[in-house]
Amino acid sequence: MAEKSENILIVCAHSDDQIIGAGGTLAKYAKEGKKIHTYIISYGESSHPHYQEEIISSIRFKEALDADKVIGGNSVEFLDIKEGAFADHKNQQYIKEQLMKVIKKTNPIKIFTHSWDDFHPDHRATFSAVRDLIVESKLKIDAYAFEIWNPFTATNSNYPKLVVDITDSFPKKIKALHCFKSQKITLFTLLPAVYIRGFINGLDNHVKYAEVFYKFK
Repeated sequence: MAEKSENILIVCAHSDDQIIGAGGTLAKYAKEGKKIHTYIISYGESSHPHYQEEIISSIRFKEALDADKVIGGNSVEFLDIKEGAFADHKNQQYIKEQLMKVIKKTNPIKIFTHSWDDFHPDHRATFSAVRDLIVESKLKIDAYAFEIWNPFTATNSNYPKLVVDITDSFPKKIKALHCFKSQKITLFTLLPAVYIRGFINGLDNHVKYAEVFYKFK
């Protein structure tokens, strides 16, 4: 059983990214006794422009809590930066300031976040904020990137890999993904890729399903 101090922090742009990118690993770590803390930069209010922002924010918050319960997580917190505005200089500074507070509070042994070459600009901006904070503050924390909208992984081949066998926790990952009922289009688009990526990663590493992360700090 892991020590209570073994906290894992995942920093993502939207409320389903943590499950798509690392849900199996988070569920596995939670079962081992590690504490899982999720920090989400945006409520993703633009995903349903026909709703009032407070309504979709409330829906996505509840979905994130439901998914966190499935994987055995310990906390979910939203920052509420508007989508498309992550890369703004003032917002980047604010994200780093608030993220530093979370890091001090949780004292994580590992941080997981988006990759630097993700097609989604908010994902890339999230990665930049995490990386820059670690570098500028000289934090001694292992940091890993996961993939969501990356069709190719060749650019990551020179970075150290963390491979996690998620065969036993893969069903929890899928169950958690289905908590995001408001994101039907995203699920329809990405769910097949989640199965394929998990299977191929598993095949490459001689297990049924695996998640692969790239250590950038």
